[in-house]
Amino acid sequence: MRIAVAGAGAFGEKHLDGLKNIEGVEIASIVSRRLEQAQAVADKYGAPHATTDLDETLARDDIDAVILCTPTQMHAQQAIACMNAGKHVQVEIPLADSWADSLAVDAKARETGLTCMVGHTRRFNPSHQYLHAKIAAGELAVQQMDVQTYFFRRKNMNAKGEPRSWTDHLLWHHAAHTVDLFAYQAGRIVQANAIEGPTHPDLGIAMDMSIQLKSERDAICTLSLSFNNDGPLGTFFRYICDNGTWIARYDDLVTGREEPVDLSGVAVSNNGIELQDREFIAAIREGREPNSSVGQVLDCYRVLGDLERQLEAAR
Repeated sequence: MRIAVAGAGAFGEKHLDGLKNIEGVEIASIVSRRLEQAQAVADKYGAPHATTDLDETLARDDIDAVILCTPTQMHAQQAIACMNAGKHVQVEIPLADSWADSLAVDAKARETGLTCMVGHTRRFNPSHQYLHAKIAAGELAVQQMDVQTYFFRRKNMNAKGEPRSWTDHLLWHHAAHTVDLFAYQAGRIVQANAIEGPTHPDLGIAMDMSIQLKSERDAICTLSLSFNNDGPLGTFFRYICDNGTWIARYDDLVTGREEPVDLSGVAVSNNGIELQDREFIAAIREGREPNSSVGQVLDCYRVLGDLERQLEAAR
């Protein structure tokens, strides 16, 4: 399986670190905005080709699939370009930054029959997998999820602390993780409300946001997001269920009383990004729909589109 990775920044390298653990996978091309960065990452991971031009990579016949870790605003257009070139594609979250573009990617996936997967990593973190298995088995049901997504990002920097060429977004990127996970664990979302704080004068985005969700099973979710938090960073999920409480922190899980939960045996790795990539590769090889396919996560973007219209109306 010959893979190209477009976007050689912090998240591109997370995928490359995961891919190197998957048998039979070759990194065939690295695409980045700067050629020197693309070449350095290609050298590090043994890729024979580096470029600044995605179209150049898509024209190659030694590429089976592409993983897009590019700026959010490029995702939909690039995903469609990959499928037009006959390549399977995994798009890092979010699929798009509009409902219309999300529908366009889904339509292209259905038209081509190619694997199109979206990087909704929370479906793959062992912590959330552990609880999903219990929910699917009828051992527990979610009553409430309380989620905090917090960063300290008052300048346009990436996860490595390097300047970004694009602006991140609390709604279309960071909220997408929780909106999809809540539906995955508690059923289709039937009610959604959002409010936001002031817009940053330079970045042009809201730095604080609060979202409420309700599912078809009457579960509720409260999501708080901030780029202003000077403290522990990341996303923390509290599952309040009919049969216990748990707190998930990425790939780790504790009970509501902070007792560690043994996740050994949940999956072949304890790395959610690697597990996500394993699912992408396996789905292509087996000719099946992957977990987190564009079709499976599409409803998340319907909800985000509804929330965006609410926020715009309130401004």
